[in-house]
Amino acid sequence: MAAQSAAGGNPTKYAERTVVITRVFDAPRSLVFKAWTDQDQLKQWWGPKHFTNPVCEADPRVGGAWHIVMRDPQGNDYPCGGVYREIVEPERLVFTNDATDADGNVILAGLTKVTFVESGGKTTVTVDTTAAAMVPYAAAFLEGMEAGWTQSVDKLAARFPSS
Repeated sequence: MAAQSAAGGNPTKYAERTVVITRVFDAPRSLVFKAWTDQDQLKQWWGPKHFTNPVCEADPRVGGAWHIVMRDPQGNDYPCGGVYREIVEPERLVFTNDATDADGNVILAGLTKVTFVESGGKTTVTVDTTAAAMVPYAAAFLEGMEAGWTQSVDKLAARFPSS
């Protein structure tokens, strides 16, 4: 559980990081948007290179939950999930994005905003994500945040090969 501040009530943040990634996909935004909301597609691309997702559940509606367990090549599991806060199909997604420990305690609390802009049959996706370490050891995980998101977006891009 996250430490409580001296004032009480609010969890202590040990570190925080924001990453913004913009990528152009050679596909209509309706297809790219669906790749973010369809659990079968999410399972194929979410997470860093060489990670798999043995668990991938998504209920893409405001208030709906998503839950993914990422597995690294050594067999270590990294559960994450959250709640969809805003869905404007096919323009925008906003969802909480929390990493948890094996007991379900939040170790990284995040918020991710994804925008989809179509022009000329291509879609520009901007991922704006912020995460806060809620336990001291999770601060180190923030160092890999940009690489992890970049690798995820690379895996997504591979689903839409250039014509």
